[in-house]
Amino acid sequence: MSAVEPFTLERPGGGRLHGLVELPQTPGPRPAVVICHGFKGFMEWGFFPALAGLLAERGFVAVRFNLAGAGMEPGDELVTDPVAFRDNTYSAELADLLRVLDAAGGEIAPGRIDRGRVGVLGHSRGGGAAVLAAASTAWRDRIRALVTWAAISHVDRYTEEEKRVWRQTGELPVVNSRTGQQLALGRALLEDVERNAAGSLDILAAAAGRTASWLIVHGGDDESVPAAEAAELDARAGGTHELLLIPGAGHTFGVSHPFAGPTPFLTQALNATQAWFRRHL
Repeated sequence: MSAVEPFTLERPGGGRLHGLVELPQTPGPRPAVVICHGFKGFMEWGFFPALAGLLAERGFVAVRFNLAGAGMEPGDELVTDPVAFRDNTYSAELADLLRVLDAAGGEIAPGRIDRGRVGVLGHSRGGGAAVLAAASTAWRDRIRALVTWAAISHVDRYTEEEKRVWRQTGELPVVNSRTGQQLALGRALLEDVERNAAGSLDILAAAAGRTASWLIVHGGDDESVPAAEAAELDARAGGTHELLLIPGAGHTFGVSHPFAGPTPFLTQALNATQAWFRRHL
């Protein structure tokens, strides 16, 4: 059985990041995979514990965490900090992921992570952040393997009418379909998109610029991020990469929260993912 340990990191911009690290039974430094959840997600949602457990069983240190902008503490089922959720931005999410990567093997699991064998996995918006991290100056030559599940290919996902109301009122209402919780996105996120979509948040440019071996996993019937976005990422990706399109699968591969066990779609994604990391890490 793997061991699960909590960790807390201070964020450079203030606040803290809370996470869990799952350690394999194999002693000594091991390759690691940092897992990044998506919009309205959290590290304990649905398939993330099963994913981390599988990776640990295969000999990897699995690191998962809550983005600060999730507005959730460990164990939360609802957003308990709606201000953090409202103030979140894509750039802040990328900074959080980079902070966790920098801490892996130091503040997180000291002595248990082989810093020369680090991979990243991101789901949905977290997939976009993972691609950006893999192409970042600090990590472009250090992340060896990348897997994205249902990743977005661009950050500007809002209609002109939504943006008009957003600018006028200062926020964009958001409903969590899982819980019914009424939330909102603040103007900072819109400004981040408008300022950086063609620069530091250009996911397609990052797809071309990263060097990590990349597995792109996407459901053929994804209702939230169309499979066409996976095709865009695949078309822009250079180097070693592979697209796995799972026919019939939706955005979460048939999984909901709380987790009721793997679906055939999730099993296919899990098998391909662990095989990819074993091959490239």
